[in-house]
Amino acid sequence: MKEHILLKPVHAFLLMVILALSGCSIGQAVQPWEKETLARHEMTFEGDPLETKYDEHIYSSKEGASGGAGVGGGGCGCN
Repeated sequence: MKEHILLKPVHAFLLMVILALSGCSIGQAVQPWEKETLARHEMTFEGDPLETKYDEHIYSSKEGASGGAGVGGGGCGCN
């Protein structure tokens, strides 16, 4: 009899967790006209293209090699 009394709070807790988690998954897909807002230039990682080019120029000037900002090696031969 005592086991039955202890299971009620566990069931209520599990029900609340399931409802909370299912509430997080309910949502609407992004509509095509809303994608324009998400695709703004400010939302990119690089930000300002002129500033990105300037940073890459400074980096390549300090490193003494160009093309080191991509994948693999920095031009020093230590891949």
